[in-house]
Amino acid sequence: MVRQRWVAGLGAVVALACAAAAQTVSLPTLLGEMMDRGAVARLPEPWYACVQASSYDRASVSPGHAETWFANADADKFIREEQAGFRREWVMMEAEGPGAVVRIWSANPKGNLRIYLDGSAAPAIEGPMEAILGGQWSVEGLTIGGPLSQTRSRGWNLYLPIPYAKSCKITSDEPGFYYQVNYRTYAPEAAVETFTPGSLARSAALVQRVQERLAEPWPRVSAGLKSVTVSPGDSVELGLPAGPGTVREVVMQLADDQPREALRWLVLEGEFDGEQTVWCPVGDFFLSGPLANAVNTWTNHVDPESGLFRSGWLMPYERSGALRIRNVGDTSVTVGFGVSSNGWSWDERSMHFHAHWRQEGPIHTRPMQDWNYIEATGTGVYVGDVLSVSNPVTDWWGEGDEKIYVDGEQFPSHFGTGTEDYYGYAWCSPEVFQGPFHAQPRCDGPGNYGHTTVARVRLLDGIPFRHSIRTDMEVWHWAECDVAYGATTFLYMRPGGRTNRGPAPEEASRGVLDPAPLPPPFTIEGAVECEDLEILGASEGMPLGEQDMGGFARDKWSGNAHLWAQGRQPGDYVELAVPAPSAHPCELTLHATRSWDYGVLQCSVNGVPAGGAIDTFSGRQGVVEPTGPIALGVFEPHDGVFVVRVEVVGGNLASGGARSFFGLDAIVVEEVGR
Repeated sequence: MVRQRWVAGLGAVVALACAAAAQTVSLPTLLGEMMDRGAVARLPEPWYACVQASSYDRASVSPGHAETWFANADADKFIREEQAGFRREWVMMEAEGPGAVVRIWSANPKGNLRIYLDGSAAPAIEGPMEAILGGQWSVEGLTIGGPLSQTRSRGWNLYLPIPYAKSCKITSDEPGFYYQVNYRTYAPEAAVETFTPGSLARSAALVQRVQERLAEPWPRVSAGLKSVTVSPGDSVELGLPAGPGTVREVVMQLADDQPREALRWLVLEGEFDGEQTVWCPVGDFFLSGPLANAVNTWTNHVDPESGLFRSGWLMPYERSGALRIRNVGDTSVTVGFGVSSNGWSWDERSMHFHAHWRQEGPIHTRPMQDWNYIEATGTGVYVGDVLSVSNPVTDWWGEGDEKIYVDGEQFPSHFGTGTEDYYGYAWCSPEVFQGPFHAQPRCDGPGNYGHTTVARVRLLDGIPFRHSIRTDMEVWHWAECDVAYGATTFLYMRPGGRTNRGPAPEEASRGVLDPAPLPPPFTIEGAVECEDLEILGASEGMPLGEQDMGGFARDKWSGNAHLWAQGRQPGDYVELAVPAPSAHPCELTLHATRSWDYGVLQCSVNGVPAGGAIDTFSGRQGVVEPTGPIALGVFEPHDGVFVVRVEVVGGNLASGGARSFFGLDAIVVEEVGR
């Protein structure tokens, strides 16, 4: 009962906020829109364009120039550099007119973030970018934490909306990072209340309730389940009441003893007002991908233990609607299936829900290409997608950028910095995560081998279009190999909207496209892996641990991993205990890593300097590579071990001079004179 009263209270706030939206856009109305599941099912009022500012490589100017269209130096790119008193600032985003910032992401936030609104010389928001995007931003006692601000799988995200009446400029006082900013630009006549610290403080209670609601978006099941067995080639339909009405929730339950391929063989079909707008394998529809994975976003929930799959996408219709599950496989499947619905006030802003799927495999990764998710014509809003990848190697598959074209654009208004960046994480991290608006439900590993599923739900950052939209994703893989992609796209469109995606029963009947097993990992003969060695000492507070290197290149790092030290300054160090094969003198050879943000190192063995300074700067941003063998010299063991110390002593001036990360792959120990 407490939960019911709390949810009802939030619903009242949402209703009041949405009622005010027709007059003035503000922080409370945007938060209300975020919580209103029905808001995305109506055309925006006031209308807005959603645009993205990012650090994409500016060498990409036209798809007609293939040699630069897939350029990949996607960091440290800004609109301009400017002087603010004694301080330099780099401009990330700048927009005129009424609008709202609705998402900020970075892979490596740096410096102080400043957001200037309505031409003011003083920033409305100012603070360390790490804190603002990482859940540690406090304003007058209110902390903007998860899920509105949080790091997930090494990606830093802020989803708190920041409205402005006249203009917005976002800067940092330190360059060298990746970023994306999604923002709305409203029609010039739209009334918008500009964000201030005071308006945030006045909305503190609402912000807190929204954060709590986003953290637990699925309190109960509202749809009853009917057990049905669907034979190959057959379908089971659940009719809906005569319209106007809307589907509120779709629920499915699948037992463990059903075929492994069931989530691809079973297809959800939806028909509304005589138009088929939904055709999608059920696993992809519920954001789980071709295999059962835990999901907990604003729109979908999957519990693999109970086999329960839930979707909260609203599906309005004016006259009639029907949902059915079809089996395109060769084995009968038993499933629980349920739908809840209620009335809907259909008007000229109401839209039909669309879910469309395509799959292709094999896709050869060379030459690089733009792989199309969907093209749609009509009027509507693009509200999300899910991508499932089958990768036959551990190397990183998702270096490619999203390119989204709205209403016939020749150059995309959304040009990204990497597939994982689009989905809100970073650095090809295999860590699974859940968030209300993005998730990585699956990543098999090791590295990025096997099945990966990633999803993005776009609410405040949904993309309206008056005539058309096209969503592409670059296939940009570190390795030359064959992958398989499956993409589901979610849209709302006015009746009559069309897409280039239709039923694909032959493709869905292929089931789960498993990659071939991996061969044994590459190893350096006679080497001991640094990530496996005992750590005798390290700088206090310095992040230190194993990093899988399969995402950068295959068969170049021994064991496909290294020991990664995220040094912060010269003097940071790590000491390792390297076992000696005997009491005799041994020659030690180090294998390390070079990268664009790595420092200059000095080694010692048993307290004696070993070799000269080692510059581990790779020479170019984005380049990560092994150093090859580095001779340290001949030493006698002490008490059966060699104590190897690696210390940061500086940085290459070409790297900015302050790079202090380093990576240690392996050490070869060879007895001398035996």
